[in-house]
Amino acid sequence: MGLTSRSLLYTVVFVAVLCVGLTVWLWPRLSGRGTLPVLGRLGAILTTQLTIMSAVLLAVNSAQSFYGTWGQLIGKYDRSQGQVTGVTDLAGTGARVDTGKGGLVQPGPPEGLEKAGLPKGPPDQVGRMESVKIIGRRAQAAAPAFVYLPPQYFQKQYERQRFPVIVTITGYPGGTESLSQHLQVPKTASKLISENKMQPTVVVMLSPNIAMPRDTECVDVPGGPQAETFLTKDLPDALRSGYRVGHKASAWGALGYSSGGTCSLLLAMRQPDVYPVAAALSGDYKVGTDLTTGDLFGKGPDEKRRRHEHDLIWRLRNLPAPPATVLVTSSLHGEKNLKETKRFLDAVKPPMKADKMILPEGSHNFTTWRREISPAMEWMGKQLVFPQDVNN
Repeated sequence: MGLTSRSLLYTVVFVAVLCVGLTVWLWPRLSGRGTLPVLGRLGAILTTQLTIMSAVLLAVNSAQSFYGTWGQLIGKYDRSQGQVTGVTDLAGTGARVDTGKGGLVQPGPPEGLEKAGLPKGPPDQVGRMESVKIIGRRAQAAAPAFVYLPPQYFQKQYERQRFPVIVTITGYPGGTESLSQHLQVPKTASKLISENKMQPTVVVMLSPNIAMPRDTECVDVPGGPQAETFLTKDLPDALRSGYRVGHKASAWGALGYSSGGTCSLLLAMRQPDVYPVAAALSGDYKVGTDLTTGDLFGKGPDEKRRRHEHDLIWRLRNLPAPPATVLVTSSLHGEKNLKETKRFLDAVKPPMKADKMILPEGSHNFTTWRREISPAMEWMGKQLVFPQDVNN
């Protein structure tokens, strides 16, 4: 039985209940004095506690997928990077940050920048990390972000070029540090660019949850937070006003893990004129609601339509396919989204294009996503157009 299988969980729960029942039934017989009764009571307590804790831990792991297989639990599994497999055919020198009153990009706190793992050196050789606050006028929201600027951004021969952008998005409830430290996004980008495996690219790291502690799932909530508007209108406007980044959509892509991966796919499929490229690491294919999200779709006659429009497989089967190119990931063993990933890929049709990265073994955690981030960013870099002249 697999570590996350329901049969294992139900079996352990049954054993735990059985042990509790036997302990209650046998306890009067173990109440005497002497070595054997004492050992019997200790054994009953330890066995009962062990089975109950095992059932609780299995339930938590099944819900969150911290460990997907027995090999991962004991630390023995394939740690190699993933490989992208084709499913459909693929077709001034400093950062100018507007810090004036009402600026769309404002300086943020420096905490966490030093942990990004970038090599030491001047910006024109190693690039630079910046902490900023993105001001969203349409969504009436603000969000902290990290921005990685590649070395070429500061080099004279590129001073008239606009750079492609990868917007990297956390899952819930992760913050920018999850992307910079745990997923190692800036370190990976720096390495790929230095090895000429990815073109010079500006990488933005942020959380889509603009109304924390609420999980907005990148949805424009009726009467509530406008997360999709923030990501598709406010964020591009802010970055274009503060940095030399591409003005055309062909230079823009979104990448995320977990619910951030779901968000990336949603952006590409709902707004391909803004993010025509997306990569999802262990993403889902529909937006659901729970205690952390609250009501995302409102009430009334439009609720069903809104729910359908945030179900990506439903969209592919019932609406015209968008002109988007996407990458999705899963694992043959250890991840719950494998079946849905196959259904999603089977539903893709032109003009949409899709590639996949399926690991032999993985789980819903950063250990797995760090194996996928480098090939995913390399893949994404090949989809984005560079350079774009500053006059365009």
